[in-house]
Amino acid sequence: MPELPDVQIYLEALQSRLLHQRLERVRIRGPFLLRSVSPPISEAEGKTVTSLGRRGKRIVIGLEGDLYLVLHLMIAGRLHWKARSKPGEPPPKLPGKVGLAALDFPSGSLVLTEAGSKRRASLHLVSGADGLRSFDRGGIEVLEAGMEEFRHALQKENHTLKRALTDPRLFSGIGNAYSDEILHRARLSPLQMTQRLAPDEIGRLYRASRDILTEWIDRLRQQSGHEFPEGVTAFRPEMAVHGRYRKPCPDCGSLIQRIRYADNETNYCARCQTGGRLLADRAMSRLLKEDWPRTLEEAEGC
Repeated sequence: MPELPDVQIYLEALQSRLLHQRLERVRIRGPFLLRSVSPPISEAEGKTVTSLGRRGKRIVIGLEGDLYLVLHLMIAGRLHWKARSKPGEPPPKLPGKVGLAALDFPSGSLVLTEAGSKRRASLHLVSGADGLRSFDRGGIEVLEAGMEEFRHALQKENHTLKRALTDPRLFSGIGNAYSDEILHRARLSPLQMTQRLAPDEIGRLYRASRDILTEWIDRLRQQSGHEFPEGVTAFRPEMAVHGRYRKPCPDCGSLIQRIRYADNETNYCARCQTGGRLLADRAMSRLLKEDWPRTLEEAEGC
């Protein structure tokens, strides 16, 4: 799922392509994509883009008339920019089974695709500040928050660090991938409870959160340059732990471990984050029982 750094790079690319452009037409193929009925989506057509912003992981396109298109890419949604080579050129066709929608502008089309069979991406058209405010989940913006505001959000409830960082009611824009990277940088276990953290651990987590998000925004900005970002993914080879199960930790060389649950997994380094102790994977530890390795040494010896 595109998270804060990815969404920020999308927004920067859209800024130069959509701002002050007239939205000529909205084409929607996916029957479940549009989740709002009032105002009708046809009211967006003919309006000029006045602003671009973010609500958590959602992209917000502001239109004249106090209208807002709110797009959530969810896990597999991606954006593509199809520039028109000459004035009057017809807009591109939506691609195959993955093409869900297109926003057509004089200079090109913003195309939404979603891989896989599950259609989770969503598009809303809302009116006014109150309509837009309904998408605010309450989480703080880590890059704008001070240390005390961060601590308050973190310890408002007693959750594991992994759950807290990915809870949009607590922190805005952080998901599965960057929470793994943050926890590795902070040298903290994903299962450590928020209300049991020492002050120095909270400080490490605060600095790691800001550093990881800032570093990845800069890295993705450099990678995309002036081109539209087409390679948005949650799995990048430069990441320290996320998506790198059984690969060496870049800091200590130990094999990266994982905890799997539902459709997600948490990746971590046992040596750097848990003192060498393996965290129980619900599925595998239940299956292996007594044979489940308890330490990093046992796991690497298998």
